[in-house]
Amino acid sequence: MGHALCVCSRGTVIIDNKRYLFIQKLGEGGFSYVDLVEGLHDGHFYALKRILCHEQQDREEAQREADMHRLFHHPNILRLVAYCLRERGTKHEAWLLLPFFKRGTLWNEIERLKDKGNFLTEDQILQLLLGICRGLEAIHAKGYAHRDLKPTNILLGDEGQPILMDLGSMNQACIHVEGSRQALTLQDWAAQRCTISYRAPELFSVQSHCVIDERTDVWSLGCVLYAMMFGEGPYDMVFQKGDSVALAVQNQLSIPESPRHSSAVRQLLASMMTVDPQQRPHIPLLITQLEALQPSASGQHTTQI
Repeated sequence: MGHALCVCSRGTVIIDNKRYLFIQKLGEGGFSYVDLVEGLHDGHFYALKRILCHEQQDREEAQREADMHRLFHHPNILRLVAYCLRERGTKHEAWLLLPFFKRGTLWNEIERLKDKGNFLTEDQILQLLLGICRGLEAIHAKGYAHRDLKPTNILLGDEGQPILMDLGSMNQACIHVEGSRQALTLQDWAAQRCTISYRAPELFSVQSHCVIDERTDVWSLGCVLYAMMFGEGPYDMVFQKGDSVALAVQNQLSIPESPRHSSAVRQLLASMMTVDPQQRPHIPLLITQLEALQPSASGQHTTQI
């Protein structure tokens, strides 16, 4: 953890005894900001995520997000360069220094193509999907689930490889719900932390006695696959129209016909979008199926698009 942090002059900061120059804002959310900075020691660009922490719980959650990043050294999961907590009077800011990838997110790529009337090819989709699955496999293998997988949380690396980011919603993969109070608590947590149009059906109405496992990520992965195939998530328009996503996800998804997609990919999507989580495949099975469908040599972590 980086303890040494100061704003040493206008537009520069020091993290872990290294100086970074502010370049521009990249984006902002409810309580966080992302800036593009340049490391003056190496000339590389980084994304500096600043999380506003109003309470002790906010600081703990930011620390936990940093800890989640540190668990993994995987080509399909975003690595953490440095972390520190900065005091601002009675409040704090948690700073996560992360690698910057100029190609942006998978959603940026989908939108860029859509603007030209194009879509990702099936070969590109299969390669990207395999990389995303390998990242999820690493997360699940350590007993966690991502819980907020969506195209805006998947970066594209310099070689076009998918890189999972935003690990702030990660939690225990297997949750044994025992009672209505625990069910409601989990349901409320999901409403805050899991994006509605990519949220698994079992998280909308959590049963009093059930097991929620990592296959919530498989549903979200299906939504990501749908977005790669058709240019938007299956429930994006439902949400934008103000209709009930909670109701829509209880029915088996109707997959549009398209000559761009093989029956194998459509079957893969249908299996991921199974409403009953116990009937959904686990990630290792999906990887086996995807490796068999790869257009070129499998086993590589990089994806050219």
